Amino acid sequence: MDSTTARDQALALAREQALDAAEELFYGRGIQTVGMDDIRGASGVSLKRLYQLFPAKERLVEAYLERRDVRWRQRLAEHVDRHGEPEERILAVFDWLGQWFAEPGFRGCAWINSYGELGTTSPLVTAQVTAHKEAFKDYLRGLVADAGLPSPLADQLYLLAEGAMVTAGITRSTEPAGQAADAARVLMSRARTSGSRRKG
Repeated sequence: MDSTTARDQALALAREQALDAAEELFYGRGIQTVGMDDIRGASGVSLKRLYQLFPAKERLVEAYLERRDVRWRQRLAEHVDRHGEPEERILAVFDWLGQWFAEPGFRGCAWINSYGELGTTSPLVTAQVTAHKEAFKDYLRGLVADAGLPSPLADQLYLLAEGAMVTAGITRSTEPAGQAADAARVLMSRARTSGSRRKG
């Protein structure tokens, strides 16, 4: 192994260690209460290396949200893909939210929390939040289209899911997922009826 490869591997390992620490601390305690010294202590990565990897704390927050986005959407898709019927796949989104809300470390939506802390002052954070929420909405649009339901339903389901996330984050309850699922069933039924009338 040459020195360049070894250095790249060391940097990659340090980056993952820093991001692991950042995710635990930022999500668990809030971004503004956590300093780079806290990340150093939790990750074991020196401050010099931390700032080499992330020249500003904002860059670390950006990377944390970006990595979490990939993992969050992958977990959601894996759960939904276990269901075959198109409308079951839509309801599986809310089922997965309920499982997420039940996790011991659940502290609400990381992107909503981050926007609440830094959205007015950090364009990088705002961009990450916007990209995540648009990706989630696009995913719902795909599920709605696959089910042959009217496209406006996707925006309604998105608002139900987002409202459930906020409420669950505040109440630390899984109930908002089930309540949102019940509302989604009503909306889907109405959308089917409306679509049948138009076809008739």
